[in-house]
Amino acid sequence: MLELAILGFLYDTPLHGYELRKRLTALIGHVRPVPESTLYPAIKRLEKAGLLVRETQPGATAAPRQVLTLTGTGRAQLRDLLASPERADITDENRWFVLLAFLRHLPEPSAQADVLRRRLVFLEEPASFFYEGDRPLRAEEMEDPFRRGVLTIARATGEAELGWLRTTLESLDRHV
Repeated sequence: MLELAILGFLYDTPLHGYELRKRLTALIGHVRPVPESTLYPAIKRLEKAGLLVRETQPGATAAPRQVLTLTGTGRAQLRDLLASPERADITDENRWFVLLAFLRHLPEPSAQADVLRRRLVFLEEPASFFYEGDRPLRAEEMEDPFRRGVLTIARATGEAELGWLRTTLESLDRHV
């Protein structure tokens, strides 16, 4: 998820580490904070793999700063990650949001639609956070008001996402 987010933000524009960290925090930091001890080793791995380059530029008012730029190989890697996401990227809501945030970087509407269809299939599978044996329980079956709340909120967000997915897929299919 972190690699995808780094590549995604740098796809748009070169960034210095501090600005990249701010953007990462805004996207994924509310779920999993991005400490410097995680971010900078990830940047070094991506740099070593030839996916990004680092250039020293003079600071506006402070010391020089390291600006990160995505390479052609990095752009291709991002598109590959977007076109062939792992199952967890489709099923885990936080990872899905990161993937979705950069899906526009896949240039073909058909490839974008393929990814959205995988999410649609996942969301259409019967599921719940709570089960009776193998049977998923619905909010109306919950006596516990807090568990009922979990299921009610999940249903509302799921229905909103299903509506958005179907509308977006229709639009993408018209461009294929």
